[in-house]
Amino acid sequence: MASNKVIIYQIFTRLYGNRCQTRKPYGKIEENGCGKLNDFTPSVLKHIKEMGFSHVWYTGIIRHATMTDYTKYGIPRQHPAVVKGEAGSPYAIADYYDIDPDLAIDVDNRMGEFEKLVSRTHRAGLKVIIDFVPNHVARQYKSICKPQGIKDLGEDDDTQQGFSPAHNNFYYCPGQIFTPYFDLYHGEKEPYHEYPAKATGNDCFNNAPGKNDWYETVKLNYGVDYYAGGTTHFDPLPSTWQKMLDILFFWAAKGIDGFRCDMAEMVPAAFWAWATTQVKTQYPELVFIGEVYNPAEYRNYIAAGFDYLYDKVGMYDVLRDIVCHRRGTDDITHAWQNTDDIRHHMLYFLENHDEQRIASDFFAGDGSKAVPALIVSALLESNPLMVYAGQEYGERGMDEEGFSGRDGRTTIFDYWSVDTLTRAASGQLTDEEQSLFSIYNKVLGIARKEKAIVEGKMFDLMYANPQKGAQYAFLRSSGRNLMLVAVNFEDVPIDMQLHIPAHAFDYLGIENGSYEAVDMLNDSQHEVQLTRDGSVPLHIEKRYGIIFKLKRH
Repeated sequence: MASNKVIIYQIFTRLYGNRCQTRKPYGKIEENGCGKLNDFTPSVLKHIKEMGFSHVWYTGIIRHATMTDYTKYGIPRQHPAVVKGEAGSPYAIADYYDIDPDLAIDVDNRMGEFEKLVSRTHRAGLKVIIDFVPNHVARQYKSICKPQGIKDLGEDDDTQQGFSPAHNNFYYCPGQIFTPYFDLYHGEKEPYHEYPAKATGNDCFNNAPGKNDWYETVKLNYGVDYYAGGTTHFDPLPSTWQKMLDILFFWAAKGIDGFRCDMAEMVPAAFWAWATTQVKTQYPELVFIGEVYNPAEYRNYIAAGFDYLYDKVGMYDVLRDIVCHRRGTDDITHAWQNTDDIRHHMLYFLENHDEQRIASDFFAGDGSKAVPALIVSALLESNPLMVYAGQEYGERGMDEEGFSGRDGRTTIFDYWSVDTLTRAASGQLTDEEQSLFSIYNKVLGIARKEKAIVEGKMFDLMYANPQKGAQYAFLRSSGRNLMLVAVNFEDVPIDMQLHIPAHAFDYLGIENGSYEAVDMLNDSQHEVQLTRDGSVPLHIEKRYGIIFKLKRH
């Protein structure tokens, strides 16, 4: 049985196991609670595996800036003026060699708890992905856990140089104090002080970042002189390159299976080519997943060692617009064709921590409306798929958690618990949520187990059915394993005659004749006649699909 399609379950670790339902906006950890690494028990991990996932991306594992005080454990306190939210952003790393203490039962043994989580996850038959945040760090970054012989970021910087190609890890604004848009006191007796000001993570190279800048972070220097128009200085090797490679090796040695690399395209491809080559020499099975949004850069970053890249501005944007009736299904064809030469490298998804929840008022208002998009993204190609925890229940993301606000996203800044995840753990899902979960289980299971999906060819049927604006259909085939998939994005059921062109028979090696068809979504059985340039009558319910597994009589 085939089972090597990568299906990633993204878990925001501090939220997943939190069962506290206080949910006070801007609540502290003592009020709102926090999920722990130990919440991922063997039974929880078995459940995740049985849902059809191959990998778990534990988001927010590495210690980041937070307003919670852990000084009694020897952890430096962060000034609240440069922390977003009570819990803080997991992408404002405060120590690359440490585990977020929020996630530990025994804070002093937090790394040990993580190492046990990796072992438990592997025993459950799942692989582990963690974040690697290479572009920026927290403004008060200071490693207290770095291995002996490792120098800290910025330790040897010449702060009088705005840019120093080989030695500086940060960019500076010499002679200028950090004066952002906000109050530097933020309720403290002493203001946050930074002199000279460092450049901010989103390529803001002045001393006064605005409200929408990543003001809680500082940009890392990989040898690109942005003050001189982006000229590169990679020889001699920039200090940052070696320090970041050391970090990659540190976590690889913990037995993890992959890195999801935050804003990878903001770091030069030359660094990635250098670093991934060395890491994969020692850990050949380890994967790199890149957050790259510029399609013009896709092939450069794949050539630089990335196994998978986000397909955000292509397939995600297309499917979201179709779900919301803003464009037609022919754009699905255009989306996969634009990346056809690199199709195995494109990671499909409908939700992640950056995007609005499908069921939010800002997207579809109902998770079930995206079932056709789920079927397409899971079954169209053999490339990876990602699901964000709660998506499978139709989590709405409409809470006003605090710093995050009511934006249709599940907060990454606040202490909180996720409504659907909390109720799922106690068996209190609604019938609608349970039904959606059942569909996700079926579709993910098909994606993982059916040979035609895992390794088969795909034939897009839409050029032969151009009149269909809200339906989409394709064939998948591997040897004698043949599947017909069709979806309906309309809000009403449809009956259609799906034309199967002769070219599909030639390309996939299909034989004319009568086939038994089992609809794998509902186990119903049908009789289907496949003839060259003939048609197959289909009835598809609203916002739904059919997944026929075809067997020749």
